[in-house]
Amino acid sequence: MTAQSEEPGRKRDAAATRQALLDAAAKLFAERGFDRTTVRDIAKLAGVNQSLLFRYFGSKEALFEAVIARSGREQLAATPAERLFSTSLRSMLDPAGQPNRALETYLRSSGSDGVAATIRHEVGREYAGVLATLTDAPDAELRADLALAWLMGIALVREISGLEPLAGADPDDICRLVLAATKTLLERSE
Repeated sequence: MTAQSEEPGRKRDAAATRQALLDAAAKLFAERGFDRTTVRDIAKLAGVNQSLLFRYFGSKEALFEAVIARSGREQLAATPAERLFSTSLRSMLDPAGQPNRALETYLRSSGSDGVAATIRHEVGREYAGVLATLTDAPDAELRADLALAWLMGIALVREISGLEPLAGADPDDICRLVLAATKTLLERSE
């Protein structure tokens, strides 16, 4: 039984329930995208009643925002600008443990409209804004968008399309090649 079962006398744990819903949603949004993920499936995977999703998040869209915020915005807040690209790339490629699925979630949900689209746009703009601060070039925003597009393209080919040789490439080799090129793209002219 979960912390949110309907068993009489069993103590409820709101934090554990909220975390279970976030974890389940993150997994399903990454696998299926926003539109193909149902509230019922999220609740089932979390082991709770679907009404609790609405109690803690209000809507599927708000839960999606929380999932993106947890992965994307927390990484933005915790990572110095000069390490944002490399940290994002590394976490996406992490072969051990739980890889960061924020980019996969973002990409699989890219056809969604409404709140999900707005959230994706905002988080993408926030990442690009931070990356643009790394260069003093007059076209800093374009350079940042190109770097972000490369990151998203790697995620698309590696995680979603599964095309070789990128899908099976060693993460260290990918980082070595991509980070050298990105350094040139986002360098300062000092």
